[in-house]
Amino acid sequence: MDLIDLRSDTVTKPTSEMLAAMAAAEVGDDVFGEDPTVKKLEETAARIMGKEACLLVTSGTMGNLVAVLTHTKKGEEVLLESESHIYYYEVGGLSALAGAMPRLVQGQRGRITPQGLADAVRPGNIHFPSPSLLCLENTHNRGGGTVSTPSEMHEVIALARQLGLRIHLDGARIFNAALAAGVRVSALAEGCDSVMFCLSKGLGAPVGSLLAGSREFINSARKWRKMVGGGMRQSGVIAAAGLVALETMTERLAEDHANAKFLAAGLANIPKLTLDADLVQTNIVVVELGQELGGADDFLTRLKAEGVLATNFGPHSVRFVTHKDVNRQGVDYALQVIARMVR
Repeated sequence: MDLIDLRSDTVTKPTSEMLAAMAAAEVGDDVFGEDPTVKKLEETAARIMGKEACLLVTSGTMGNLVAVLTHTKKGEEVLLESESHIYYYEVGGLSALAGAMPRLVQGQRGRITPQGLADAVRPGNIHFPSPSLLCLENTHNRGGGTVSTPSEMHEVIALARQLGLRIHLDGARIFNAALAAGVRVSALAEGCDSVMFCLSKGLGAPVGSLLAGSREFINSARKWRKMVGGGMRQSGVIAAAGLVALETMTERLAEDHANAKFLAAGLANIPKLTLDADLVQTNIVVVELGQELGGADDFLTRLKAEGVLATNFGPHSVRFVTHKDVNRQGVDYALQVIARMVR
């Protein structure tokens, strides 16, 4: 039985075009700045993001860490949403490696509002660390794939500038956000000093993320990348797949969004499950289980036995993520299995 894997869009397999491009990639030593395919990817990505330069990194976590290392000094305060990926899922690198102090901002389904930011920034005081960086996230993972529009982001960015903060955007799924908002990705990156986005999620590349910013910022980030072990050699084999991802995979994310909305609508009609299908904007669906269904872990174990995989998102919450390797038929099968289990 083939598994319907809705755990994450990170489980996607590279396309045949990506594999062919990887096999044929022209390569060199990227630490020496000699890999032509990496250079082409970084230049292409910078142009798409509306930034001067880009840096290929192994993962979104590395990209976010390198950004914080580049933007801050040890002991400075970094403001970020209370359930942001950088704070919640990146092993404490913000503090352990960058030496920064997190200051949490209470968001609305992951979105930081101007009022929330204003409330979180403390007045200057000898006892407090100096705030230096604001980290935003779009789409917001734990918010359920929620999207911040350009106007919403610009309001927060304008206040951050008044407060003397630099801005980093964790845009791991920024192409999903741009598609849902009906704008170019550069419109979401505008005003941010740096932006990280992933090639290895919905875009289907096997590995890699990119960090974009000014040329001066990227020159500094390149050195921090080397320090944390991210200096790669013939990484054109990775970059080749990334180029195919940018050229061929961004528009098809609409199919993932449609499948997520289909899944959400179906789940909303199953008794003992709770979610607002109208709040699903991209490819992430989070559902609350009724107490009578037991905990999320038990539910996932029974679901796996029926050939469907999802992830624990809390004691009674389950997350499903649609992607290119699960079609509408697979989503429909998952719905049938869940309905049968619940009823």
